[in-house]
Amino acid sequence: MNGRDPGALREVAALFLKLGVTGFGGPAAHIAMMRDEVVRRRRWLTDQQFLDLLGATNLIPGPNSTEMAIHVGYARAGRAGLLLAGICFIVPAMLIVLALAWTYGRYGATPTAGWLLYGVKPVIIVIVLQALVALGRAALKTVPLAVLAAAVLALYLAGIDELMLLAAATALMLLMRRPRGQAVMLLGAAPLAMAGPALAAPPAQTSLLMMFAIFVKIGAVLYGSGYVLLAFLRSDFVVHLGWLTERQLLDAVAVGQFTPGPVFTTATFIGYLLGGAPGALLATAGIFLPAFVFVAATHPFIHRLRRSPAAAAALDGVNAASLALMAGVTVQLGRAAIVDGWTAAIALAAGIVLWRRPVNSAALVAAGAVLGLLLGR
Repeated sequence: MNGRDPGALREVAALFLKLGVTGFGGPAAHIAMMRDEVVRRRRWLTDQQFLDLLGATNLIPGPNSTEMAIHVGYARAGRAGLLLAGICFIVPAMLIVLALAWTYGRYGATPTAGWLLYGVKPVIIVIVLQALVALGRAALKTVPLAVLAAAVLALYLAGIDELMLLAAATALMLLMRRPRGQAVMLLGAAPLAMAGPALAAPPAQTSLLMMFAIFVKIGAVLYGSGYVLLAFLRSDFVVHLGWLTERQLLDAVAVGQFTPGPVFTTATFIGYLLGGAPGALLATAGIFLPAFVFVAATHPFIHRLRRSPAAAAALDGVNAASLALMAGVTVQLGRAAIVDGWTAAIALAAGIVLWRRPVNSAALVAAGAVLGLLLGR
């Protein structure tokens, strides 16, 4: 697809603006909604192509669902699509979080969205399960891949680090088809830095330039869930610099969790607390900038990997492990989402609707939100 095609660019912008507004539930839900839109509804990609992009995002640090949006934009409309998809996915969430940060700064509390999420979360679980089934047909093409996925899922639920599981799955599939040296070479190319250096003594006042640099560092080295993000933020902004209190940090992470779009917009909230609107913009740009750089650098090589027998074997292992990790997150989310009879009924109804007819996942999320708000009255 020509990156200068205005029709493709408009399609990319419209899709990711919509997902930026309706994408509740975190990375697994975002990826499931993207798959619904770009594979099932619009047919921009096949399930195999989508899986290869998903595998690639798991090998680089940064926010997975944002990187998936950037990859899809690149695939559909070239480098211009890369920028447009990422910006359109991030900006709606950033604006929502900015409004909440202003409210927090003025009134000292964040508005809650408990009843809205009460109805949305069960719907999201069903949407993710539907995506897992469809992607599983493409990813688990052989018995060894299915066994590998089951083993990764069990180990993840037992508490084993997800990056270690991805690396082990990649090496195992490569060793099954190629000599050991190639597996070592492939794994050696993966980033090894899992955390940046600790900062020195705290400065007397907030520096927007230092804040921007910290968020760039976090975006460039962070693997894992929102809990890992919390650890990075606490280390830098609470412990080393003393710019935030523990309560402010937890409020910032909570806002990132219950608003739509990328969880990394937690940075927007922190940036606003530290430097107003300019601080919010700098923090958001800093934490997401590495994702654009990493995707631009790796995207051209994904199709070449699929053509190489050794690299394709490794990619199959990454895809199977990625799917298993997505399933593990869904199990954890399901425990928190389906908590009583009403949430079970919402999940069942959403499952029946998806089973009987192809419904837009964003519309289903909106219906869940309405039900949650009605039940909370």
